[in-house]
Amino acid sequence: MSHPLPSRDEAFALLKTYTKSESLTKHALAVEGVMRHFAQKFGEDPEKWGIIGLIHDIDYEMYPEEHCIKAVEILEKAGWPKEWIRAVVSHGWGLVSDAEPQSNLEKTLYAIDELTGLVNSTALMRPSKSVMDMKAKSVKKKWKQKSFAAGVDRSIIEKGAGMLGMELSDLITETIVGMRSVADAIGLGMAQEDA
Repeated sequence: MSHPLPSRDEAFALLKTYTKSESLTKHALAVEGVMRHFAQKFGEDPEKWGIIGLIHDIDYEMYPEEHCIKAVEILEKAGWPKEWIRAVVSHGWGLVSDAEPQSNLEKTLYAIDELTGLVNSTALMRPSKSVMDMKAKSVKKKWKQKSFAAGVDRSIIEKGAGMLGMELSDLITETIVGMRSVADAIGLGMAQEDA
């Protein structure tokens, strides 16, 4: 008998079992928000895309040396569908995994994972410290400064945009819009006095 699909609540509970860091939790929520946004854009299932986005780094905090490997074990044990597990693993393609992104879902996750980090760092440099009033050009300005958010691999974002057949500026714009949907949860909403 096949397992019922994991719910968002189950996925979040599982994430919190393996992820204690607030910044990693916020990253997971940012990726979830962006994945839901892209799913709607592509006419796909936002719940499925969101849950996969939420859980994509499940093994990162506790097993950084086995990133995308331990995830398979954790998610199989929890009875997750093979297709969902493959999607999680594919975001590490070329770095820690040889599962090349195939579906729109996998290509999107691959493209936006690093990008949410760059958008997040850029937002924090702004006077508003928010994504609500941010445009792609702010991110593009920071893009060229290699020392800024140096941990963000820009070549992955470019490769991901290419896989999706999107201009980099459009990918950044859509990622910002997706992050706005979870801005308060990830600490990038407008300050209360401005609201």
